[in-house]
This record gives sequence, structure tokens and C-alpha cells, in this order.
Amino acid sequence: MYIRVEKNSMEEQELADGCRRGDNKARRELYERYAGRMLALCERYVGSREEAEDLLHDGFLKLYSSFDKFTWRGEGSLRAWIERVMVNIALQYLRRNDVLNQSTALDTLPLEAYDEPEPEAVGQIPQQVLLKFISELPTGYRTVFNLYVFENKSHKEIGQILGINEKSSASQLARSKTVLATKVREWIKQNE
Repeated sequence: MYIRVEKNSMEEQELADGCRRGDNKARRELYERYAGRMLALCERYVGSREEAEDLLHDGFLKLYSSFDKFTWRGEGSLRAWIERVMVNIALQYLRRNDVLNQSTALDTLPLEAYDEPEPEAVGQIPQQVLLKFISELPTGYRTVFNLYVFENKSHKEIGQILGINEKSSASQLARSKTVLATKVREWIKQNE
């Protein structure tokens, strides 16, 4: 359960300064303000609510002990830093458990030119349904998709992060889009 932040909440910089000092009120507010969003981010990477909750816990412990590394760069910089830490926690988990190498082999899913659904139709699909479709992707596809789409990483950067070549990253992204487009078209057809 996540609690909404009151209107009297601290400003971002004040919140960061409080966490840097170890102020428990600031730490509690940081958690209450960002836990829901960070849980969704972790779940997008690992595909499991239970694992995402564990990563969320680990991520906040890491954040609380790392505030000396945070540099204020203006409004939004705290959230961006928290997201970067959480993504790194999720990627470390995937590497540590060798999940990326256990994902579906590239040859098992077809690479075909996908017929991208109309944006208006996709806009009618609830966000939770789209996130569910992403969470159902094989781990490698899901990780590349998340890094490319949500983190705005290039294939070269993804290759460096995941220890794969750029062509593998591009191939996994293309396959993830094919799978997602198929799921979206099926959902639209069933809900017309």
C-alpha cells in the first residue's frame, strides 16, 4: 500500500537535502512520493510483482545510503536520479541471475515486418494492459525494449549495458515490437 503525499510536502531539493542528512521524515516522504512509480519501473524490467517489490526495497536502501552521490540539477533531477538507480538495480538483478541469457532464443520467435497498429487504437488500450503486454515479453526482449523505449538508450549503449552486440539489440527490439503489435491487434479485435 502506498500513501499519497500531502500538499504540505517538501520540495524536491529540500527532500534530497533531508535524505542526505539521514532525516527519517524526509526518507519516509521520499518513499511515499516515489515508491509506486518505482515499483512499476522494476516490474517492467523483471515481469514479476514479487521480484519487483524485492528490488524496490533494495533500491530504496541503496538510495538512502547513496545520497552523497546525488547532485541537484533542478526540478526533476531527484526523480531522474532515483529512476536511474532503480534501473541499475533491476539490471544488476537480471545479470546476477543470468536471466538475460536464459531468455527465448532469437530463432524461436519470428522476425517479420510488423504491421504497427494505429496510434488512435493503441491510445484506447488501458495503460495497465499495455504494461502487462510488456511484462509478458521474454526477458531479453523486455529488457532491450525498456532500455530503448523508456530509457532512450541507443543500440550501442544497450549493447554495452547488457554485454551484447548492437545487432542483437536491434534484433531483439524488432522482435519485441512484433510480439507487442500482435498482442495489441488481438486486444483491439477482442474489444471492438
